Amino acid sequence: MLDRLPGLLKNFYFLTGILFLIFMFFISDSNLIRQYRLTKKLRTLEHEKSYYTVKIKEVEKDRSELMSDEALLEKFAREKYLMKKKNEDIYVIVEE
Repeated sequence: MLDRLPGLLKNFYFLTGILFLIFMFFISDSNLIRQYRLTKKLRTLEHEKSYYTVKIKEVEKDRSELMSDEALLEKFAREKYLMKKKNEDIYVIVEE
């Protein structure tokens, strides 16, 4: 039965190498599919990190502008949180 197999399949080192490659690519914990998924997740997280870094800089800029200008702070408080002075009435108009 072994006489009918090609010479390469009888070679111990070739068979060991093939089994090792099968193990590394499909069976082991750090297989090729898992490495691909982890790389894809890493790219997504890096993209999110850069997005949030830009957003943090924008918020810090807005905060510094609000804290330096009293009129802008009052405008922000009135528009965002509907704050008012004691002698004022506020009417909120909702557009449909």
